[in-house]
Amino acid sequence: MKPEDRKAAVAAYKERKAVAGVYVVRCATTGQQWAGSAPDLATIWNRLSFTLRQGVDPHRSLQTAWREHGAASFTFEIVERVDVEKLVYGRERALRERRDHWRQTLHAEPI
Repeated sequence: MKPEDRKAAVAAYKERKAVAGVYVVRCATTGQQWAGSAPDLATIWNRLSFTLRQGVDPHRSLQTAWREHGAASFTFEIVERVDVEKLVYGRERALRERRDHWRQTLHAEPI
């Protein structure tokens, strides 16, 4: 990659708008589901799958299922996007409330 292309890519990454929201991780083999929220949905699956592959994810039931059934059994889905532009204050609370709503709706474990 040329230096000017790299600089342009870095600048574009820094200027992008983060999209917050709620996501669900599903295990097709067992039917288990885990729901979580994140301030940046574009990066959360990369981070989560990295910790699972390394065997250091803090969510024991998710890590156990990953180890037993393998990465191919898991899917990641964004279930709701939250407009944080409108939520100057209380963003974490709003994300937590939406995550809890989806946990109850889907009978999912928390992440």
